[in-house]
Amino acid sequence: MKKVEDFRVLGHKWLNYSSYIIELEAPEPLSPVQPGNFAEIEISNSPHVFLRRPFSIFDANPLTNTLSFYVKVIGEGTRVLGKARKGDKVNIIYPLGNAFSIPEKKNILVVAGGSGIAPFILYGKAMQKQGKQVTFLLGARKAEDIVLTEMFRPYGEVLITTEDGLLGEKGMVTQHSIFIGKDSPFEHIVTCGPEPMMKAVAGIARKKKVSCEVSLENTMACGFGACLCCIVETVDGNKCVCTEGPVFNINQLTWQT
Repeated sequence: MKKVEDFRVLGHKWLNYSSYIIELEAPEPLSPVQPGNFAEIEISNSPHVFLRRPFSIFDANPLTNTLSFYVKVIGEGTRVLGKARKGDKVNIIYPLGNAFSIPEKKNILVVAGGSGIAPFILYGKAMQKQGKQVTFLLGARKAEDIVLTEMFRPYGEVLITTEDGLLGEKGMVTQHSIFIGKDSPFEHIVTCGPEPMMKAVAGIARKKKVSCEVSLENTMACGFGACLCCIVETVDGNKCVCTEGPVFNINQLTWQT
């Protein structure tokens, strides 16, 4: 059930120079949240930000009625949210969008680029409960942009690529040695991050005949399909990412890979 509520800021955990986790407490029991769902957060303390900002739900704890969000500072809205003080109220619409599927296959590869790590703590927890074997492949331009590896390790093996080569294998995530060879050790792939990266992952999945889901990061101003700014072209026509997604099977998309 979707809710519009004023959450209370519990605090921030800064991870590096430009990213943080913000933890928020609900005034009443949380609505059920699934891996892949997102929320629309109102930025009320800025005269320059008029629209809500969409964020993947990073973690949810029904015992403490708290939601956490991974935030990368890229503009005024994310900067202002990073300055919210403990006890401040933040208005949230949640849970929005669809969720990742629970594949019948057992061996799963998660490919996350940059802020695309946001939905995958919840995903790792869910897959662990289902008895799946998950490998997380995290990529970033610089070593200092690789964060939260220790949070992922309880839910699966963690592999890393950085373009500067200072951590993990050097290169982009799609150049990792795990993709070398005709056959794939994985039976299902999920990915989130920059669109070119996701398209490249989708291309690898198709070549290796592995099922694949992507979580799109289109601009989503409303979260209800009213503003039509998040449209994506699919094999069944144009769809709103905020209501029909953000998770799509690659076979639903018209991507040429």
